[in-house]
Amino acid sequence: MDTLYHQTNKLIQQTQQSFQALEQNSGNVLEIEADIQEKITTINSNCEKLDVYLYKVPIDQRPNAKMRCDQLKYDARHLQAALVASRQKRARREAAINEREQLLNRRFAPNPDLTTINIDYALQHQNSLQNSHRGVDEMLHTGVNALESLRSQRLTLKGAHRRIMDMANTLGLSNHTMRLIEKRAGEDKYILILGIVITLLVIVFVIVYFT
Repeated sequence: MDTLYHQTNKLIQQTQQSFQALEQNSGNVLEIEADIQEKITTINSNCEKLDVYLYKVPIDQRPNAKMRCDQLKYDARHLQAALVASRQKRARREAAINEREQLLNRRFAPNPDLTTINIDYALQHQNSLQNSHRGVDEMLHTGVNALESLRSQRLTLKGAHRRIMDMANTLGLSNHTMRLIEKRAGEDKYILILGIVITLLVIVFVIVYFT
């Protein structure tokens, strides 16, 4: 188990180095992103194997081993979120370049029917639409990050709950204390669901309002 843990930890460090190469390299971005995704998939697979090996560890060493495995899962989730954010940033940058190229290559023909006032109004309308588009994109990006953060916090809380349960079994906590812990976990679950619903409603409202 220790060998697999160290291999996975080393793979996480290599993935972080790949993110640095992704920021510095603009040529083979897709290849680097594919390599990062492959490493994250391997890390998740190793974490699943570590969960199986965990039950073969002596009981007195199990809480510490469990904590190390949860840390690997936490790092893997953050790497996946960082990859998603990097892809979204690249997509927005490419869209901006395409829009700029289209504007530069567009041919404008004189139209005697248009007055200066109408041209100014059209430009203002176009600027308003572009600002609204950017605002919606930023709201969507913020909503995605918020959902990812809530999902990460939920997984972290579940991991903490499992660790507490294991430690409770080891230390022999009372049934009353165990019921209080499970009740608190259920309340946190409802709070998480409420937060996700509110975030989705805000995103839908913004999309409907700006479109």
